[in-house]
Amino acid sequence: MLRFLPLKLGRLYRCLKLLLVVGLFVILLMNTHNLFASFQKNELTDRRFINLNKCPACFGTSWCRKFMNGQVSFETWGRLRFLDVFNVKNVYFAQYGEPREGTRRVVLKRLGSNQELAEIDQKICKRATGRPRCDLIQAMYKTEFARINGDVRLLTPEVVEGWSDLVHCPSQRLLDRVVRRYAETKDSGSFLLKNLKDTERMQLLMTLAFNPEPLVLQSFPSDEGWPFAKYLGACGRVVAVNYVGEELWSFYNAPWEKRVDLARQLMDIAEQLTNNDFEFALYLLDVSFDNFAVGPRDGKVIVVDAENVLVADKRLIKQNKPESYDVWYESRFEECDREACLSFSKDSLCSRVTVDHNYYAVCQNLLSRYATWRGTTGGLLHDPPTHIAKDGQLEALLDECTRPKKRYGRFQAAKELREYLTQLAAASSSATAR
Repeated sequence: MLRFLPLKLGRLYRCLKLLLVVGLFVILLMNTHNLFASFQKNELTDRRFINLNKCPACFGTSWCRKFMNGQVSFETWGRLRFLDVFNVKNVYFAQYGEPREGTRRVVLKRLGSNQELAEIDQKICKRATGRPRCDLIQAMYKTEFARINGDVRLLTPEVVEGWSDLVHCPSQRLLDRVVRRYAETKDSGSFLLKNLKDTERMQLLMTLAFNPEPLVLQSFPSDEGWPFAKYLGACGRVVAVNYVGEELWSFYNAPWEKRVDLARQLMDIAEQLTNNDFEFALYLLDVSFDNFAVGPRDGKVIVVDAENVLVADKRLIKQNKPESYDVWYESRFEECDREACLSFSKDSLCSRVTVDHNYYAVCQNLLSRYATWRGTTGGLLHDPPTHIAKDGQLEALLDECTRPKKRYGRFQAAKELREYLTQLAAASSSATAR
């Protein structure tokens, strides 16, 4: 009986696989006409497809000329609309061509699922009319996005506080930075709202409220060394960012030396976002293997999903001195039956100068034995070589970084773990050089 059960399951698996292939073939036959049409037509030149018709209830227009001129086109599989049912996040790979620069790969994002985008429309209508359906464009001019007009000199914290993770606890210094670096205007460089057109101002505020990822990428750009994908532009509700490389998950079973290097970089990212010369702490509230990618040439790890990033201004915290502001904040480890879950208090992240959240997030969700993703456990540093496993130092540091036994143990463990991974990476490089 024990032998019979695996055989039965194996046959069931093969039958299901066959049914899936047959089902896809039937779908292809039923969509033959649409299939040929999809390959012949560049839907990214269609105003309705990219929701340009919904502006200013959109994310921008800086790349519209490139879209309308056909310089941006889906890669092969991205042209097949019936496959969108599998693309819940609405993320597409595309080719972007410039006469002098040639063609390069880019990533297009709608910044939400179809349901989430529909909810945006409903929220705008409710804010303007109290009803879930309305004339979206007219409604935008009746919302707070329009009421914050050009007569207001600055975008101030009390107006937008709590709209999204980016501005859960905004400082004036952060908002000035967001406005000054806003890329969806021709006259960027000024922190004064009056220098933005009405439509640009509404687009900025809508982005800030519904999905601030583009503003994170613009305010903390990769050109200045921040570990985020490069923002390129937007048209309607489609945003273009630079293609980084394969997602981190692709390296889960890479050679040990490669995984050590990636782990070291992840800890460096946690450190950079926590402590930097600008005194902005950027806390990653959603940390999973899907939210990082690795460059194919330089092997550099980059954050590719920055929607859930909370920014705390350490200068403001030191200035205002809220209760316990100088007491180190320790993130609390909690058992979880879901993938990539974290325990944190946004208010504490906003009111403490010294916080271990980013170390905790990277260690628990990516590196340690507690990391679970797509049915696997063990984290990126699973199955170390025998001599490292016997030494026990790596496991001890990962455990203390994830589930500290000592008070403030995670801070010290994160520091030592970075140093230890750097040593391992250097040793691997030396061995390879020989």
